[in-house]
Amino acid sequence: MYTFSATAENAKPVSPAQPVVIEPEVIVTEHKARINDQKISYQAIAGETILEDSKGLPLASIYSISYLRDDVKDISQRPVTFVFNGGPGSASLWLHMGLFGPKRVVVPGDATDDGAARYTMVENEYSMLDESDLVFIDPVGTGFSRALGENKGEDFWGVTEDAKSIAEFVRRWLIEHGRWNSPKYLAGESYGTTRAAALVDELQGGWTDISINGVMLISSILDFSHARYQPGNNQPYIGFLPTMAATAFYHDKVSAADKAMGLEAFIEASRQFAIKDYALALLQGNRLDTNTYNATRQQLARFTGLTENYLDRVNLRVSASRYSKQLLRGEDLTVGRLDSRYTGIDYDSGGERTDADPSAYGIDGAYTAAIHDYVYKDLGVKMTRPFNVLSYEVNSGWNWNVSGKKMHFVNVAPMLGRAQRENKDLRILVANGYFDFATPFFATENTFADNGIDNDRVSMHYYAAGHMMYVEPDSLAQLAKDIRQFYHPKAK
Repeated sequence: MYTFSATAENAKPVSPAQPVVIEPEVIVTEHKARINDQKISYQAIAGETILEDSKGLPLASIYSISYLRDDVKDISQRPVTFVFNGGPGSASLWLHMGLFGPKRVVVPGDATDDGAARYTMVENEYSMLDESDLVFIDPVGTGFSRALGENKGEDFWGVTEDAKSIAEFVRRWLIEHGRWNSPKYLAGESYGTTRAAALVDELQGGWTDISINGVMLISSILDFSHARYQPGNNQPYIGFLPTMAATAFYHDKVSAADKAMGLEAFIEASRQFAIKDYALALLQGNRLDTNTYNATRQQLARFTGLTENYLDRVNLRVSASRYSKQLLRGEDLTVGRLDSRYTGIDYDSGGERTDADPSAYGIDGAYTAAIHDYVYKDLGVKMTRPFNVLSYEVNSGWNWNVSGKKMHFVNVAPMLGRAQRENKDLRILVANGYFDFATPFFATENTFADNGIDNDRVSMHYYAAGHMMYVEPDSLAQLAKDIRQFYHPKAK
């Protein structure tokens, strides 16, 4: 698909008839850690992989950090897990420094702001390095990764383009490290779950088949019709409602009787209302009779914590962005999008939208400082070009067309269904945060209820936290336990 020429600042001088040669920067260091009550020695490889076209010309530099355990007698039995975040436009630092990697940054678990440096870095007892070798991938335009020569970042920014470039990286990594016959896992968060589905399709979709043992979807979004508010699409109102119920419960905006039910029972009641009475009411539109409308409005107020007067004004349809501003308006507070346990203060309490996401600025300082401090100090990286934590340029330039089809709502879930039909061993783990307004858990449940997915090979897990549930200590411990179990499907 690529037909570009390229040059690079660190290219070796060659004759015009020869392809440009780029020497990738690679740093290898040795480390020891105690993980899951095991003493582990491992090698860290931080560096570039140069993707090339069919003529051997460089296309892009994909930066990755790999962790390889030293004391493995038979590496063909040792799993390898490829890890990435989402955005699109995010580097892999969140899963790296929050969950999977050997070092972890600690942020307040009670949904308060992380403040300013100095931040606390600890040895990560919850790392998966005892179970699997780990490869953290930064797609083009994120981290240190970039297009090379005359190629442009936009050539790699898209559902299909991204999957192809990451698939090529995976293929190269397996060859270079002699791991073609090792068990292979993918772990993605947020848009990284979209990437994971598209990547499985790319890896398994041809005769050069790289079959995947397991896919871990952390805060999943596969069918974007569940997250795109527009007139005539009622899916988001249904899918987001149980998250609103969880949020209202957390912030004490429900009745004493409902509070006494407990969080999970209240959420389950909201699920039943959302998929039955509420969904039917939205489908009927202006055909809804007055009595049913009033009963629906009353129940909607119960589960959202909003007034019936407000629900009248929005025609029984509350978007997540409006809800984040409205729920605590009387207290001059907003609630977070990534994690609605967080609260923030806007410049104008009377506005329609929040100024910013308090659950984003509540953690980004710590994670940004942690990844920079870690790669330069612990791994000895010498790279001086900027590290892109989350690129708005990549996000705004993303090509959402799939296979040449112009789809307003991308849905990659059928790709997982197909992958399961063509690979009897492919299993899926799904991790959901109850307080996640970016990728709501009920929308994920609705996606997995359809799309040809074999749910006998899907394990759903829930945590009383948000999009990045691992920032909350109890959720981190449980998530690590659930993932560790996922590597052992036959263990009880």
